[in-house]
Amino acid sequence: MSADSIQVSPSVMERFRETNRTFPKSPEILAARARGQKVMGWVCTYVPEELLHAAGALPVRISGYARETDLSDGTAYFYVNNCSFARSCLQLGLRGEYGYLDGFVAGSTCDAARRLFDLWRNYVPVPFSHVMSVPRKYTVRAHELYLGQVMELMRGLEGHLGAAITDEALTHSIALYNESRSLLRELNDLRKQGEPPIDGARALEVSNAAGRMPRESFNECLRDLLRELEGSGGRGRGKARIMIAGSALNNPEFVQSVEGIGGLVVTDELCTGTRYWADPVAVGENEPPLAAIARRYLNNFPCARMYPSAERFRRLLDLVREFRVDGVISQTIRYCSPYSNDLPLLEEVLARQGVPLLSLDVEYGASGSGQVLTRVQAFLEMLEARRR
Repeated sequence: MSADSIQVSPSVMERFRETNRTFPKSPEILAARARGQKVMGWVCTYVPEELLHAAGALPVRISGYARETDLSDGTAYFYVNNCSFARSCLQLGLRGEYGYLDGFVAGSTCDAARRLFDLWRNYVPVPFSHVMSVPRKYTVRAHELYLGQVMELMRGLEGHLGAAITDEALTHSIALYNESRSLLRELNDLRKQGEPPIDGARALEVSNAAGRMPRESFNECLRDLLRELEGSGGRGRGKARIMIAGSALNNPEFVQSVEGIGGLVVTDELCTGTRYWADPVAVGENEPPLAAIARRYLNNFPCARMYPSAERFRRLLDLVREFRVDGVISQTIRYCSPYSNDLPLLEEVLARQGVPLLSLDVEYGASGSGQVLTRVQAFLEMLEARRR
């Protein structure tokens, strides 16, 4: 039985799907805005959501179209050799799809992200905009710099909103977001099973919804899903157990196309997946909550931009072992410099461990085209032969 036969009750999954189907103008976001709540858009997982939430705002993760589509507006402002994720985000902004935003917060984590912030500030104006400098290292000085950036963001939010962000509010937000991380870990741990009760495409649907729903509603829905999955048993095995690595991925159809021809996607190394929720905020005794937030975000499961690469590869290989991965599919968005430059290092690390890698050069939002599926099919058949 193929991986795409895994079933989850539509009554639970439909809540996540509806959020994703209607995004960016999801009903819950528009309802929050109608109640007078500020809505803050954020780009990049190095922007601390807890800080936005503690300010009383609804954090919404900026992303592009769920599928590959026309980017003529975005390309008019971006060079075409900028990644299609950034161009897709800008395309939605220019077309007014994020017209409800009260703020836009970005991290200067790559050239495309930095240029996206500049263009958004100039051509998609919002009342509050802020960009954070994010170090590429984990040194003491890097942590001091990043903590200073988080404090600067807090001061900017306080000045814009006219209210102080208290330690009590930060502590509450930390607990709420840590609960999300714990629930997402519980969900993804189910994928370690030989026949998981949830497949990779549906897991990505849940992960997408995390950045698009009020966090309180998201946690409630995820608890409902876990209760339903408990003891439900697996319904899919697949030819091979696959990890997906690489650039930002929001399109479940890409994962579904892999699973539809016999792959079983059991884990990932994505900023829209595992790297988003991997680590909790751990507040030390007598430690200011803001310092704990800054430490967590800089030390979280690293992006390919971070140096040195050893920690990222260590954690990636831990996932390979824990989820019994047979092969890795790296989907790299065309012109995504961090992951393109990192690919030879990843190939070398995986080769030393005897883990095959399939590298795909794709556009953001792409699903399984004929050429891509042909290569994936051949990769799966090779992995299946190795397992015999």
